[in-house]
Amino acid sequence: MTPLTELQWSDVYLFNDQTHKGRCVVALKGHHDEMFELDDEQRSGFFAEVSLMAHAIANYTKADKINYAIYGDIVSHFHVHLVPKHRDGLQWGGPFTDTLPKVTLSAEKFKAVGDGLLSELEKLKNGMYRAVHPIFCRSGSFHIGALHGAHGMLGITLE
Repeated sequence: MTPLTELQWSDVYLFNDQTHKGRCVVALKGHHDEMFELDDEQRSGFFAEVSLMAHAIANYTKADKINYAIYGDIVSHFHVHLVPKHRDGLQWGGPFTDTLPKVTLSAEKFKAVGDGLLSELEKLKNGMYRAVHPIFCRSGSFHIGALHGAHGMLGITLE
């Protein structure tokens, strides 16, 4: 994995295998193995950044769906794989796997993917897309976060 950017709660890496162009890993800063080890602020902040990065990937790749994967059996540090998928494309209709032949881009093409993702991320952070940042209900009952744009999404987490 190649470092892409640092956010408040996470570090983002561009996956070296670009079988699914734009695939990234968002890794929590600070070491935790499990989601339940995070306090409310960490969990909310981290998943807001996962959502923001997923939105950037969707915008850049024109993905029809982002797959989210959290495993940790081998690499226990808490992280989320963000894998863009296209209707009628590779592994559509099922979970992505790493069983396909690896795609290694030239250094120039790999940098172009990274730059494209960062450009989309900056547009989102600067409000070039209508972005509504997460609204956190401190009562602990639920959190609502929304991002709207070309690939708008709404996430609601019940606690």
